[in-house]
Amino acid sequence: MTAATLTAPVAPGRRLGPAAGLRHTFTLAWRSLVQIKHNPMELLDLSIQPVMFVLLFTYVFGGAISGSPGDYLTFALPGIIVQNAFFATMTTGFGLNNDLTKGVFDRLRSLPIARWAPLAGRILADTVKQAWSVSLLVGVGVILGFRLGNGLPGLLGAFALLLAFSLAASWISVLVGVLVNEPEKVQIFGFMVIFPLTFTSNAFVPTETMPGWLQSWVEVNPVTILADALRGLLVGGPVAVPVVQSLFWAAVLAAIFAPLAVRGLKRRV
Repeated sequence: MTAATLTAPVAPGRRLGPAAGLRHTFTLAWRSLVQIKHNPMELLDLSIQPVMFVLLFTYVFGGAISGSPGDYLTFALPGIIVQNAFFATMTTGFGLNNDLTKGVFDRLRSLPIARWAPLAGRILADTVKQAWSVSLLVGVGVILGFRLGNGLPGLLGAFALLLAFSLAASWISVLVGVLVNEPEKVQIFGFMVIFPLTFTSNAFVPTETMPGWLQSWVEVNPVTILADALRGLLVGGPVAVPVVQSLFWAAVLAAIFAPLAVRGLKRRV
């Protein structure tokens, strides 16, 4: 990629406006998406693993937990979508660390572009990948018998909420990506944190089936709250309270981790 790909050279010391920064962000986001053509395994990770989780949980655990695979799919699909969203945020940190360790990030920042465009482009591209993954999960769920209780409005609301939460949670991944020295360590962090976080929630089993001491944590776990919000939007049930609580958690995550991630990135580059 050359400077001409992004914008014409600018005079030294000239500050770029927001419109130019947005153009650079979209260009770099497209760069990240086009890379899928050369590395299709990246998209397969966001496609095969989620579908495998839906099939395994529905047909292996569905009868034991809910009495039938169909009933369990109605309960578990929103939780599986939430778990997949958390894992998908790790791709932001993985890709960012990969660009940092290979010097790609430094080369991008040497171009006459907005300083925040490389990071914003990475996050935007991963948000598009997140939307693809959610669409795939909902589509497979519908094929297996999942029914949207609130129709298209509920589906669009669930999409918007999940992408907003994922955008906020991706700052955790960005922070990890700038702190570690190898992309693989971002994945290790994801498995060490996201697996316990999602399995100690009601994403896969009802809260009341767990020990009393664990239920206290499950009820305040952000994964539980987001899963309840998606169930309300996609299937039916309470919506307002879990949605507001999910947005609150998203704001808290962004407020804590975004400044830390930006500070860490400035030190790294």
